[in-house]
Amino acid sequence: MADVIPPRTEGIGPFQRVVLRNVTMIDGTGAPAQGPVDIVLSGDRIAEIRTIGAPGKIDESARAAKGDYELDLTGYYVLPGFVDAHVHLHNLNDAQHVPSDYILKLWMANGVTSVREVGSDRPIEWLADIKARSARNEIVAPHIDIYPFFHKIRTTPVNDPVQARLAVQEAKKRGADGIKFIGGPEDVLFAAIEEAHKLGLHTTMHHAQPSVAYANVLTTSEHGLESMEHWYGLPEAMFTDRKLQRWPNDFVNNDEQERFGESGRLWAQTAAPGSAKWEEVMQTLLDRKFTLDPTFTAYLASRDLMRMSRATWHSDYTLPALWDYYRPNRSHHGSYWFDWTTEDEVAWKENYRLWMQFVNEYKNRGGRVTVGSDSGYIYNLYGFGYVQELELLREAGFSPLEVIHSATQEGARLLGHEDQVGTIRVGRKADLVVVKGNPLANLKLLFGTGTLHLDDKTGKVERIGGIAWTIKDGILYDARQLRAEIRKMVLDAKTARGLPAGAMAIETAESEQ
Repeated sequence: MADVIPPRTEGIGPFQRVVLRNVTMIDGTGAPAQGPVDIVLSGDRIAEIRTIGAPGKIDESARAAKGDYELDLTGYYVLPGFVDAHVHLHNLNDAQHVPSDYILKLWMANGVTSVREVGSDRPIEWLADIKARSARNEIVAPHIDIYPFFHKIRTTPVNDPVQARLAVQEAKKRGADGIKFIGGPEDVLFAAIEEAHKLGLHTTMHHAQPSVAYANVLTTSEHGLESMEHWYGLPEAMFTDRKLQRWPNDFVNNDEQERFGESGRLWAQTAAPGSAKWEEVMQTLLDRKFTLDPTFTAYLASRDLMRMSRATWHSDYTLPALWDYYRPNRSHHGSYWFDWTTEDEVAWKENYRLWMQFVNEYKNRGGRVTVGSDSGYIYNLYGFGYVQELELLREAGFSPLEVIHSATQEGARLLGHEDQVGTIRVGRKADLVVVKGNPLANLKLLFGTGTLHLDDKTGKVERIGGIAWTIKDGILYDARQLRAEIRKMVLDAKTARGLPAGAMAIETAESEQ
């Protein structure tokens, strides 16, 4: 099935001199907000940052000189472009049946200007071509780093250490920036991680249940793994009274409701917070400068299915084909709501409590935590799920400034691009997020659907917020326009199916029976 990403028609610039006037700046380093400032962009770079006084007291003589293009951003905050450290660029050939252009625009409309793509069913060259088109700004898309699934590098299984090393070498030659591992035989896995480290390729891993008995975060990081996705492999490293997770005797890993249901009962089996084993594992990972990319949002439906399945944005931004994928289905990954119970949700809430405590303490002790969304599964929508992840880090105990730091500079450091993106600094890429209002006071302002506000003067309830501009390589994208395009895509798809605008049903309709 064809899936053409159309040439870019959106965005203006880059210009020789753009001036963003009278903004408040959050620079991504963890520093408090600063302003008012005038930020000058030249081509694809930040050329100048000028402090122009104090709030309520602008010094007109300090302003930046006139630009070729200017925006008066009084009342707006400017942040570095967001880094999503865990994405999958699906296309029409995937079970989600959504066009890649839809996903790319959802990311950009929600301020994501850099992504780490961690595996697909397509060859590396497919994504390398999209990465190159994005770098040339021929399409609306963030910067892309390519981390293919290790087990998908070759079309035939890799089953010995020699071939594992050759496969990693091949991936680098074909354009990979890193490797994403899920599991595999012990000797093959460790040889591949070591080879990637030797070649300077970045590495990350989803420590899947079939291999976690011998490949938890301590063993993989010992062999050079740089980061982990989700949380599998971390609690298993902290067992004190068992070696393996407690599964029911009739457990079958391929039954996703069983698998995710039991996963929600895993953290309760580990060492208690603050115990010797908890401290040992944490300190070892800190010493190895290991990165946690928790993707809290990927499992959020597990603790509150109704909230996630009825999130505000689904009505206007979720394509019907993707909604079909989300609905309970024994074949679709992450569509495991065959008979989800209150007991499952309560277990997952406790899972989150312990998981979040570890992640927050890790950050407090100097460990790197990044922001990844893993959208396209489990009622988790591209772009919107990223902003949800910011809120979940806040829930875990991160301050708002720490949340933004993880989303920007820490993400850039993980990718090895901290000299280009992740902070607002002269000489860095002109990759920025512009939002009206203060996102530190309310992260909900970053959602494409904004947040509710009662205007006391009129008595009317209104929606405020939503990213106003996403700037990538000095090109200014009206994020409101991008969201309007996506809403039209969704409405057109519903019309083609004879569906009304608005929320879609989860239950099977009579016409489908």
